[in-house]
Amino acid sequence: MTILVTGATGLVGTRLVRRLVDAGIDTRALVRAGKTAPAGATGIEGDLLEPDTLVAAVEGVDAVVHLAAVLRTPDPADITRANVEGTTNLIAAVAEHAPEARIIMASTGLVYAGDLPHPAREDDPATAPMPYPASKVVAEQALRDSGLAWSILRFGFVYGDGDGHLQSAPGLLGTWGWHPAAAMSLIHHRDIATAMLLALEGAMDGRIVNLTDDAPTTIAEIARLVGADYPESNRPHENPWNGRLDGTLARDLGFTPSVRSLYQAAAEGAL
Repeated sequence: MTILVTGATGLVGTRLVRRLVDAGIDTRALVRAGKTAPAGATGIEGDLLEPDTLVAAVEGVDAVVHLAAVLRTPDPADITRANVEGTTNLIAAVAEHAPEARIIMASTGLVYAGDLPHPAREDDPATAPMPYPASKVVAEQALRDSGLAWSILRFGFVYGDGDGHLQSAPGLLGTWGWHPAAAMSLIHHRDIATAMLLALEGAMDGRIVNLTDDAPTTIAEIARLVGADYPESNRPHENPWNGRLDGTLARDLGFTPSVRSLYQAAAEGAL
């Protein structure tokens, strides 16, 4: 199997590509000029915003793992451009030059409404107004309408392998005013690879799938585990399901996390 990974030099991509290569998959990495592909991958120079550069990247591939995205930037238009225009350019390139390939797109659990009466399920409203999740919803729909084989994985909060993301969470969530008892669904880099290998086999074709471990973890617990301060509170916690994902569908499709909780990751030294 030959695959192309976009976003291969990012937080998720660098860790995923290593695991895909270790699994024996012939992996291409779409990289911008001057960037180096992760070890074991074949670098293909290109840019999602320059459609002509995508032809060589997608020709002959069996699948595309689409990780590339912009999350935070001063200009929301840059988020839309990268996440929507970049995705539609990729879809067009695959449709013309590798129409039998499947596209597996990374998305986010942030797309869901914040006032749901239960952990977010894949068929719940994806109406989050912030620029990043809103752009992901548009990109998801473009892929669903493409006529190609597709799957969409909505990640919980990604962490692990010393990426620093979890360590940044208390500060970030504090600026958003999150209650210390608020719990987030998490997913370790190791299990992004677990799910991606299933998706590459077609197990998730035509599905949107929440990807999460087994144990939503409170902000207070995260702060304690990473050695950060976080304001205490005994006031009522509103919207208790915000940030939590229902991972039932993924399990039904064969996914079992190898890192079931943040506490397991901490015990293994895998934060």
